[in-house]
Amino acid sequence: MEKMTHKPKRVLVQGNFDVLHPGHIRLLNFARDCGDELIVAINTDSAMAVKSRVKEKHRLEIVQSLECVDEAFLTDQPPEQVVEQHQPAIVVKGKEFETRHNAELSALQQYGGKLVFGSGEFETNADHYIRRTTSVGRNFDYQEAKQFAQRHGITQSDLVSLFESMRALRVLVIGEVIVDEYVQGTAVGLSQEDPTIVMTPNRKDRFLGGAAITAGHIKALGAKEVTLASVLGEDNTAFYATENISGYQVEPLFFTDTSRPTPLKTRYRAGNKTLLRVNQVRQHKIARELQEQIYSAIEQKLDSTDLLVFSDFNYGVLPQPLVERLSTACRQRNIRMVADSQTSSQVGDISRYCGMDLLTPTEREVRVALNNTDDGLVVLAQKLIEKTQSQNLVITLAEEGILVHKPDLPLQKWENDRLPALNPNAVDPAGAGDCLLAASSLALVAGANIWQACYLGSLAAACQVASLGNTPLSCQILEKAVKDSFS
Repeated sequence: MEKMTHKPKRVLVQGNFDVLHPGHIRLLNFARDCGDELIVAINTDSAMAVKSRVKEKHRLEIVQSLECVDEAFLTDQPPEQVVEQHQPAIVVKGKEFETRHNAELSALQQYGGKLVFGSGEFETNADHYIRRTTSVGRNFDYQEAKQFAQRHGITQSDLVSLFESMRALRVLVIGEVIVDEYVQGTAVGLSQEDPTIVMTPNRKDRFLGGAAITAGHIKALGAKEVTLASVLGEDNTAFYATENISGYQVEPLFFTDTSRPTPLKTRYRAGNKTLLRVNQVRQHKIARELQEQIYSAIEQKLDSTDLLVFSDFNYGVLPQPLVERLSTACRQRNIRMVADSQTSSQVGDISRYCGMDLLTPTEREVRVALNNTDDGLVVLAQKLIEKTQSQNLVITLAEEGILVHKPDLPLQKWENDRLPALNPNAVDPAGAGDCLLAASSLALVAGANIWQACYLGSLAAACQVASLGNTPLSCQILEKAVKDSFS
């Protein structure tokens, strides 16, 4: 009897793969799971509608380096001709193409091929298990950062000159002050009575966090004047915040609300691991009378303000009416605005911050705001830009780094790039996003373009996660990191 042979089910993906980012990797991994072999057709430079900063040779090499890809090649043919030539069993495209005309569909139907739409699972950290090689140094890894700098013409002198301009800026930050408490101890083992980890506390440390650390970073990075507007409870935690804010050289503009505690987050840690976090917070919105008091106090300072930062942790300090009034007042005075709205144990909505110069949400925060779990990163970014009419968007991806999205008016074209996390050996990830927002925002207002601003912000985040606790990052440390990244 003749032995039956199994014909591998081939899957095809075609695209530009301009700057490889986690969205691409998730799509390719999803495609690989749809069959037995994955072939990737990469459009040549001449076939691309928009000129790429990365040459076709390098785009091909990057895709070929992925474990999920069995074969990759360059092509100047349209999708339907590539399908006719290779006759894959399945063609995979991103979910955003599901409602569009797909030219390759008729070619597939002629021989029974299928068109599948999917963008992969955003919860997975694809970069960790798909790349064949990783570059992990003892400290920072500048390899991809140097390539980013070359693509965008960023020089060391450009970044150094920004520091001088940053020293003239006057900034107002509004949001929740949070006190971060770290209880460091030794894990003894499991309780004999129930499956509970037992630890012996050795040391307790407190830091000002939330909007306070954002303001602290901005001041330590060189801003001339920084004011922090916030609402505290009437408790010992509020006393700690009031007593210690002067250490950040930030002018406090604090208001009291007896209906809520001052947010306190306690982390119980053993070694470099957090075992448990306890949050003492309330999430109801501040009263209208208090909103009016805050607006009146801030309005008096706006004429001497260059940048307004919304540092929203969604514990009720920034109700929508207050956000809209402050935004309108800033636009009337041509004051730059940036915003970050956290969705963690609490639920926020970054899309309610419209007309910002910069938004810096996590991927999950964007998906929650848009109620969108299907689209790939780039489409997701563009939809948030269209909803908020913001100038620039940076989606933070934790250990996968950041995706930078820069739209061009009238929002029909855009450019993306990716920066990896520059510190692969983070001691404490707390505060990375705050530091990124602080440094990138200052750089933008000081005259940087978005690529320069994000390069500086990524360096700042890498420096921040190198030590335990979220404390202000000094300008001197960041300047040294800039110098090291170009050496």
